[in-house]
Amino acid sequence: MFEILLKDNKGKLLETSTCETGSCTVGRSGRNLINLKGWRIAAIHAEFSLQSKGLYVFDRSGGIGILVNGTPVPSFGPLHASDEIQIGSYRLTAHYDEPVLSYSETAVSSPKAPEQPEKDIPEEHIEHFTAKQTGRNIGVQHLEHDEQHSHQHSSKRFLWHNRIHQKLMLAMDLRRTDVESMDDNKLKETVESLIKEIIESVKNDLPSDVDCERLAKEVLNEAIGLGPLEDLLADGSITEIMVNRFDDVYIERRGKLQKSEVTFSSDDAVRSVIERIVSPLGRRIDESSPMVDGRLKDGSRVNAIIPPLAIKGPTLTIRKFSKQKLQMQDLIDFGAISAAMASFLETAVTNRKNIVISGGTGSGKTTFLNVLSNYIPHTERIITVEDSAELRLGQPHVVSLEARPANMEGVGGITIRDLVKNCLRMRPDRIVVGECRGGEALDMLQAMNTGHDGSLTTVHANTPRDLISRLEVMVMMAGMDLPDRAIREQVTSAVHLVVQQARFADGTRKITHITEITGMESGMVQMQDIFIYKQRGFDSEGRVLGDFKATGRVPEFYENLQERGIPADMSLFAVNE
Repeated sequence: MFEILLKDNKGKLLETSTCETGSCTVGRSGRNLINLKGWRIAAIHAEFSLQSKGLYVFDRSGGIGILVNGTPVPSFGPLHASDEIQIGSYRLTAHYDEPVLSYSETAVSSPKAPEQPEKDIPEEHIEHFTAKQTGRNIGVQHLEHDEQHSHQHSSKRFLWHNRIHQKLMLAMDLRRTDVESMDDNKLKETVESLIKEIIESVKNDLPSDVDCERLAKEVLNEAIGLGPLEDLLADGSITEIMVNRFDDVYIERRGKLQKSEVTFSSDDAVRSVIERIVSPLGRRIDESSPMVDGRLKDGSRVNAIIPPLAIKGPTLTIRKFSKQKLQMQDLIDFGAISAAMASFLETAVTNRKNIVISGGTGSGKTTFLNVLSNYIPHTERIITVEDSAELRLGQPHVVSLEARPANMEGVGGITIRDLVKNCLRMRPDRIVVGECRGGEALDMLQAMNTGHDGSLTTVHANTPRDLISRLEVMVMMAGMDLPDRAIREQVTSAVHLVVQQARFADGTRKITHITEITGMESGMVQMQDIFIYKQRGFDSEGRVLGDFKATGRVPEFYENLQERGIPADMSLFAVNE
């Protein structure tokens, strides 16, 4: 039994609580012995545990942290009556019958260096400590205990993981390692070599069940990579990684969501990875700018959002960039499109038809835009405009432009719309906009209407008809007071084809419509489907069954091609029942 005294930041006593068991917690949740208030207070923020050698306090905050006598520590003990624990704006002290300890035992109570738990403290109370960041954001992950996911073996491994990491930081400091002057390969070689030396020096002390190679790899990934995400990024079958919080990571594999066994050690570990991703891009993430878009070196798209906007903790989403450059034949083999549809789109692109790829989030619009761009002749000058550069065009004459967010003062931002306007002065043959989501839609339509035929872009919409409404709304976002009819006339004259893409329940992605915009009648945009995908149901394994069908309608521009003497395969549009 022990007592915990709660005071405010001025030292005024707020309450005294008695813990009748050997372990009690404090935090925001009503389940705690002491209930604290504040957005920087975790549901369970700290645990007081009475051990054989005294009372210990453990940080359970998931990265927010506690202070003991003014020093941040992940765990501390044995506690004395004079030791003050700070949690947010609260001060706590503990009173209990302290055991008589020898000099060597009491020495561990100094908070200047995080103390190691005594040998007789149960494994479930082993805490992991924080090393100091140095140099080029050589990452540190605050390794903490998680009751729901840890076990004895992982506790040992993470404890040694942290010890090696601390020794690595110290070794780099002592050797005055200038990481800023190193390229990536040199940095990796240097850090890898130091880790091997350190592990070799402590090899005799390592538990027999700790894998030295795995330990070295984990420390290396934490120091210069993206920590536990490295293995997920290396797995070619994974297309998306979603970190909902430090211990809740999901992946998308073959179009299906599943929970990953990979976890971070704390919220600070996720935050460290986010900062390492965005810093080289000149982006920042902090409380004044808690959302950021970026990309990895391989082109993978990254979105991050942190507290106070993300309630559960820093959240990270990575849409991986395929290392294999897909061709249209790959999509045909995957069953995403038919050979007739692919042939039709090839003719449309080479004959400079303006195409909008429409679909929901994760339906594969950007991937299909990359594939479709392969049909652009290599003799043409292409300018791409994106929020975060993802397109990888194979033509020799490509200029890539990327938007830029505002700086800390809120100035200096360059929007997609600014870039679309600018690229009209760069003598483009084709303009490819990664995604229209705002006022840039008006500038894109104007470019399509003023001699820049053959342009490509993507838009979020659920059906080809919805796309028209979306374009109207986005044009209005440009701030131009245009009547509905004028906007629809712009859309009708600018956009020739809509390619609708969808992701199905089994995770597959397919082109569901190829639709031609044929004109206006009674103020409404007229459209006709050229090809459609007709679903028939599901097979025994839950996979979607269906067929790609031609509707029998022949697009107007095919008739124009025939009139101009350009070969056009009319058999593509034959209806096969």
